[in-house]
Amino acid sequence: MESQAVVFTGPNTVKFQSITSADPGPDDVVVDVHHSWISNGTEGSFLRGERLSGDVAWKPGDPAPFPRVAGYQKVGRVREVGSAVSRFTPGDWVFASMSRVTGTIENQFAGHVSPAVCSQGAVMLLPAGLDPVAYAGLVLTQVGFNCGSRSPVTPGSTAVVIGDGLVGQWAGQTLVQRGARVVMVGRHPDRLARFSRHGDTVLAREDLGVAGVRAAVKAPVHILVETVGSADTLRAHLPQMARGGHMVIAGFYRPAGSVNLQSALECFRNYEISFDLVSGATAARLEETLAWVAAGRLDTLGCITHRFPVERAAEAWDLINTKREAVLGVVLDWPAARHLS
Repeated sequence: MESQAVVFTGPNTVKFQSITSADPGPDDVVVDVHHSWISNGTEGSFLRGERLSGDVAWKPGDPAPFPRVAGYQKVGRVREVGSAVSRFTPGDWVFASMSRVTGTIENQFAGHVSPAVCSQGAVMLLPAGLDPVAYAGLVLTQVGFNCGSRSPVTPGSTAVVIGDGLVGQWAGQTLVQRGARVVMVGRHPDRLARFSRHGDTVLAREDLGVAGVRAAVKAPVHILVETVGSADTLRAHLPQMARGGHMVIAGFYRPAGSVNLQSALECFRNYEISFDLVSGATAARLEETLAWVAAGRLDTLGCITHRFPVERAAEAWDLINTKREAVLGVVLDWPAARHLS
């Protein structure tokens, strides 16, 4: 099947081009995509050639991680279904994650492609009520929800979220909904302003936000969520953690040679810190995240700063990389959506 896709053809090179999708089988759903949401951090890491797949970092001697169909999340309408599919019918509004394409590396990790051939397990029916674009970043929204759901929250709990990107925004929103007082630490005043209606914010400077958090929180911190991949930040904020506190780690950490685990964890052991490592998505978490978005408990539309026609995906990535404008959530609009307007 011929499709159109956003393809990373080499380091920092983005093309919108024709590709070949796998022929749909009995368990597949074919989706005409209306909107796909860029995952700035993960996709940016793939675009720079830093990863082979998922959280597997590229190392010298590995094959080049290109070409690759970018992304992993979109919404659209069902075009056709396979003979074994009973949960969806043509015309349904759905969220879809990965798709099957040919001729690229890791050929099931494909999001920005239409029509998209998806296993029915990668497709979810959208509820009525919200603009479907609200669900276009559902996998990434689910990562933030996962980050904010892991820690025990009791009355008076204080949480610090490191990172003002999309994962940090949704992790912070989730913790607020669960009853925590949240302080977000970031480097972008515009992004921090978006979170300010949910909690406190600290602009990180040379000390990684430590002094700002100390001034904002005059008591021990019970929860720290790290979304930017900075081990230095974990150590810098450790002295403010309550004994028996909890850290959630969601950042992507590049290889740094051999690690002595006992030595690396010793300082955290002295505070009796517990950890959760979050990665990927599960069907149950996606369903729960979708329900939170539908109920208004997580705000996704308010995180969108830019929308581009998919044909201009390279311009979208130039904006993300240069940050010549304040940018957070970036959505690509496909021809199928324009045909409805």
